[in-house]
Order: sequence, then structure tokens, then C-alpha cells
Amino acid sequence: MRVSAKTDYALRALVVLADRAPDLVKVEALSTAEGMPHKFVELILSELRRAGLVVSRRGSEGGFGLAVAAEQVTVGDVVRILDGPLGGEPARLRPGGRGAHLADVWSAATVSVADVLDSITLAHLLSGRLPDHVRELARRAAEAPPGQALRRAPGSVVPRA
Repeated sequence: MRVSAKTDYALRALVVLADRAPDLVKVEALSTAEGMPHKFVELILSELRRAGLVVSRRGSEGGFGLAVAAEQVTVGDVVRILDGPLGGEPARLRPGGRGAHLADVWSAATVSVADVLDSITLAHLLSGRLPDHVRELARRAAEAPPGQALRRAPGSVVPRA
């Protein structure tokens, strides 16, 4: 799965804000702490403010902070705010053709990605305690030889969140 730099930076910044809550954090401190471009982080935080995830205050005592509890913000929420709907639009297929059921496959893949992203909150990222099914998937990904497609472990079932 491809993750935009915008979403990666946003999540990294949000985890810092969650860690420092309820204090406000200046953009400069965020960008320096995470090695992110200052101007880009500022634009991302402004977009997250408009979406209601962060608050901001100007001035010497100002900065950005979380507008909602870290337990209420999922990775999926952030991806959708910054990058739009998960999965995009399914390929146009001719009904009844050999690939007629591919639309179901693409829909199922989108739902699977959404299930993972919607099961992880900022609080999970901050604590490092990811849901069991996510840790298992990450373990499998880490153990896969470079360039080899990941496969479901025989007999395994991915639990629903």
C-alpha cells in the first residue's frame, strides 16, 4: 500500500500532539522533532484544523493541539481527510465477462484495508500497543523475503475489528 508523505507527516505530527496533550506545540518544534519540512507540516496542520482534529492558537503561547481524544482518532480518519476515500474507484468491468467478479475482489481489498486503518487510533500509535491482528500482519510483512508478495498464512483468519 502506498502512503502519501502528507499522511505520513500528519500522523507523525498527531502522535506528537497526542503525547504532549493538553499542551499546545509549535510547528517548528513538531517539524524539528520529527525531521519534517516546516511549511509542509504547517499546511497539513491547517487542513487537520479545518477538519476538526486539531486546534490552534496564535501568539507566543500558541501552537497546535489535539481537538479530540487520541482514542477517538483513527489512522483511517486521517487518510480519508488528507487523501480521500480508501481504495479509489473500482475498475470498470463488463458484467458477465471473465473478470465480472473482480469488482468484488477490489471491494473486499478496500474493506480489508479500511478494517486495519480504522482499528488503529492515535493512542495505539503513541503507546505502541497495536491490535493483535495488526501486529500479526506486521510480523508477516517483516518476515517476507524482499520482493515476495505477502500471502495469508495457511489456515489463518483475519479477525474483524
